Amino acid sequence: MLVHKAMSSASARRLGRAATRRRLLFCSESEASAVGHSGSDAEKKRLRIMVAVGGNALIRRGERLTIENQLKAARCDAAPTIKGLMEDHEVVLTHGNGPQVGELALERSAATFDVLGAESQGQIGYIFSQAFASINVVAVPMLTQVIVDPADPAFSNPTKFVGPVYGAKEAEALRQALGWTVKQDGEYYRRVVPSPPPLEILQIDAVRTLLKTQTPTGPLPIVCGGGGVPVTRMGSAFANIPSGAFEGLEAVIDKDHCASLASLQLEADALIILTDGGGIWENFGKPHAREMKMASASYLRSVQAGAQFPGSMGPKIEAAVSFVEQSPKPDAWAALGDLKDAQEMFGNTEGTMIKKEVPGDVVWHEPNRKREARGTQKPSRVPRDP
Repeated sequence: MLVHKAMSSASARRLGRAATRRRLLFCSESEASAVGHSGSDAEKKRLRIMVAVGGNALIRRGERLTIENQLKAARCDAAPTIKGLMEDHEVVLTHGNGPQVGELALERSAATFDVLGAESQGQIGYIFSQAFASINVVAVPMLTQVIVDPADPAFSNPTKFVGPVYGAKEAEALRQALGWTVKQDGEYYRRVVPSPPPLEILQIDAVRTLLKTQTPTGPLPIVCGGGGVPVTRMGSAFANIPSGAFEGLEAVIDKDHCASLASLQLEADALIILTDGGGIWENFGKPHAREMKMASASYLRSVQAGAQFPGSMGPKIEAAVSFVEQSPKPDAWAALGDLKDAQEMFGNTEGTMIKKEVPGDVVWHEPNRKREARGTQKPSRVPRDP
C-alpha cells in the first residue's frame, strides 16, 4: 500500500490493518494465508464477477408485488450486498424476472413474451437504479437482446414455468380461453413457455466498455435481466420485415444460463448465483440434509445434481457447472448461496463453491444451527422464483 510521506507511521499502520481486514473478507483459504506478507504476491487480485440474483430478491415472502415493496427489498438487501463486492472486484449484475413477468402477463394477456421481458427489464432496472443511487452507486441497466435459434426443439416443447400457480380446473379454463400451454408443477398447474438456450448477447461489447471505467461507485452494468429478450436475425425478407433484421420470439430464456454465457463472453473469473436457500444440498428438506461446501464440476455432472432438483434450483446448478467447465481460466469458479451470504462465499464459509478440480471431488460443510434450519425446511409449495 502506498502511504503519503506526510502521514504518520501510526496512521499508516491503522490503514494497513483496515485494508488487510477488508481483503480477508474476499479471499479464498489459500489466499487468506498470504495476506499480510510482503511482496506483490500478497496483494489480492481484483476479480471480474458476474452476480445473478433471482426475481424474488426484490420481494420478501408474504409481501405483495408492489413497486414500493420491491424498492424496499432492493435498498435493504441486494444493493448493499453488491456494493460490498464492488469495493474489491469488478461486478456485473443480472437478475431474474419470474414474479414480475408473470404479473405483467396476467395484466396484458395479448402481449408477447419478448415484449413482456423487455418491460420487466425496464421495471426492475429502474428499481435497482433507484436503490443503488441511494448508496451512491451509479447503475446502468441495459435492455439486453439475446439471440436464440427459432428452430430449437424448445419451441415445440415448452417447459419454462412462468407466473402464479393454479388449480386444475382454473388452469384448464385459462388454457382454453387464452391458448396457454399449461403443465403440472408439483400439486398445482402453471403456464409454460418455450425456453431455448441463449447463443449470443448483442450488448456484450457495451458491458466491456463500462467495466473499463468501473470503480467502487460504478458504473455497474445490469444486463440479461430475466435471461434477456429472445431475438433472432431474419435470414430473408418476410412481409414488412427486411432481411437481416432482428425479430423478437415468444419465449423466456433461463436467466442463469444467460448469466453463464455472459460470464464466458466477458471472460469472468467467477459466477455467483444467489438463492434464498443456500447452496447445493443432499436430501434437502429431509432429515440428515447436508450442504456441499465445495465440489468439482465433474462430480456434479456425474451425479446429475442439476436433474435432482425440481423448480429453479436445477438450472442454477447446470449453469454454474457449465461456466466452470467451459471457462478457459484454470482457476475459474462458481458459487451458489444465499443473498445475505455473498461476501462469505468468497472464503467458502457459506454456500457451495464449484471448481474444475477438488481433492476428493466433494467437501461437506460442518453442520450448525443456521445450516440445519435451512436444510430441513420444507420446500415452498408455491414457487417463488419461476
